[in-house]
Amino acid sequence: MKVEWPSVLWIARHGQSAGNVARDAAEAAGLALIDIEFRDIDTPLSDLGMEQSRALGRWFAQLPANERPEVVLCSPYIRARDTARLLLETAGMQPGKHVRMRMDERLREKEFGVLDRLTRFGIKEKYPDLDHQRGHVGKFYFRPPGGESWCDVILRLRSLTEMITREHANERVLVVAHQVIVNCMRYLIENLDEAQILAIDKMGDVPNCAITSYRRDHAADALALDLVNFIAPLQQSGAPVTAAPDVPAAPKP
Repeated sequence: MKVEWPSVLWIARHGQSAGNVARDAAEAAGLALIDIEFRDIDTPLSDLGMEQSRALGRWFAQLPANERPEVVLCSPYIRARDTARLLLETAGMQPGKHVRMRMDERLREKEFGVLDRLTRFGIKEKYPDLDHQRGHVGKFYFRPPGGESWCDVILRLRSLTEMITREHANERVLVVAHQVIVNCMRYLIENLDEAQILAIDKMGDVPNCAITSYRRDHAADALALDLVNFIAPLQQSGAPVTAAPDVPAAPKP
């Protein structure tokens, strides 16, 4: 069966969030709990995250009109929504006029369950058995109580990619979401296995407002990888590049 992919697919991580900043502070201080007042879904961008979002918007504004996004699919989490909003405002792309925008809960952050708001130290201190189990099972399949594994995230993203091919074939689509979403979409689109995607993850965190993109290869009837964690828009504008894990976070294996 022929798959009708978008002509271009950009996948962006949100700008730096207040949660990223709070997590860094808690880790540096050796605290068990990340001190942040918001629900994960409500965590806003930091001032730097806003600057990064606008920098990415300026990059899209420099593209010819016929090469800019036609569709934006966005996580409903505030930090992703605000990244998309600031990006589009800066690029001069008005939702409903220049671009079709859609919030999709399948793009939400990975759910961390009982590990919510805990630092690496906090996880080891409060849930040593879970920490040991995670080390044994590995992050791809480990599901914390009340939360999700990477595999769970991939399962919900399978239906999202099917929707993209069904509703947005040959269009230019921008996805704005979270670090785990970027990696899990790479897993699906590039037909990777557990070892391959975990090797990519181990190389480093996805930078805030970095772009990973694909262009349709009609001959191969597939998406061809174009850019990986592209941060030139931030560098060109002088916006600092950040790559902290999302909040909450569990330790890397």
